[in-house]
Amino acid sequence: MASPVVPTAYEPKNMKFRYLGNTGLQVSLFSLGGWLTYGGTQKGSIVKEILKTAWEHGVQTFDTAETYANGASEVEMGQALKELGWPRDEYVLTTKVFFGTGRKEPNTRGLSRKHVVEGLKSSLARLQTPYVDVVFAHRPDPATPMLEIVEAFTQVIRNLNLAYYWGTSEWSATQITEAIELAARHNLIAPVVEQPQYNAFHRERFEVEYAPLFEKHGYGTTIWSPLASGVLTGKYNDGIPEDSRFATNKAFFENTVKQLKSPEGQAKIEKVRKLTAIAERLGASVSTLALAWAAANKNVSTVILGATKIEQLLENLKAVELLDKLTPEVLEEIEGVLANKPSPPNTFGRKR
Repeated sequence: MASPVVPTAYEPKNMKFRYLGNTGLQVSLFSLGGWLTYGGTQKGSIVKEILKTAWEHGVQTFDTAETYANGASEVEMGQALKELGWPRDEYVLTTKVFFGTGRKEPNTRGLSRKHVVEGLKSSLARLQTPYVDVVFAHRPDPATPMLEIVEAFTQVIRNLNLAYYWGTSEWSATQITEAIELAARHNLIAPVVEQPQYNAFHRERFEVEYAPLFEKHGYGTTIWSPLASGVLTGKYNDGIPEDSRFATNKAFFENTVKQLKSPEGQAKIEKVRKLTAIAERLGASVSTLALAWAAANKNVSTVILGATKIEQLLENLKAVELLDKLTPEVLEEIEGVLANKPSPPNTFGRKR
């Protein structure tokens, strides 16, 4: 009697994969996220089409959060995933709890044990899935004891089977280290991954502050805003386009737009112009170059892409192939343009 056929829908194509920190979980080097897009400016069939396009190009990691569009991002992405019908064991799904969904009751946000558990349950209901692969603490919570936070995430993994791993987002290295040490001391589950902002214009925390986490704990990262909210695409070189996120999310990016018009902001624009020349020499766009540059950092587990159009996503995914063209010489040339490489801590001649 023939064995039943195991359903499969995934083909990796030319995608590269990395382990999520010091775990056995592999994630696609480029992933797709729903921040400021799905459930907000993009709803319905376009969400499904973009997810499908990402999947067809080897992306198997998808990221969202309870606060994105006050829960609507999870609803849109969950519905799209349901309609696409991919085997659940063939993709990695992550979400985040902390900010809540805009409700006024005080326990519907933060990292109390109550909100970590109930917030994640609500996220799963919106996503129409029994579990996520990774749940993130979307920010640190100074109002909740760290031990309670670690206990809460241990509970959703070990006791409730609502997630397999947990991580942090925009936590300090000191806070992450405290969580890891408390987990070891109390036989709890430690976080394994950070979701920080990282791009060619935002480097200090990732490259300096987090360096000991990478070295001592093999901590993973799922980086957001790899294009500096679009600045590294070159689209803002001549002003603010009407269809850009700076225009469609004016309140959120008000300060960013002001900074962009300042002398410092204009200096960044000039750097983008110079990076564009390097990209064109390599047969690529400056946005693709910026994405490949971020992915070239070995401590990046996955680069989260945001896309409102299929064409935009396809352009960004060309970074997979461009990565192999970023030789040490090209990377040195890029550093010469950026001129912002953070100085590592002084080791006083005692580095191993």
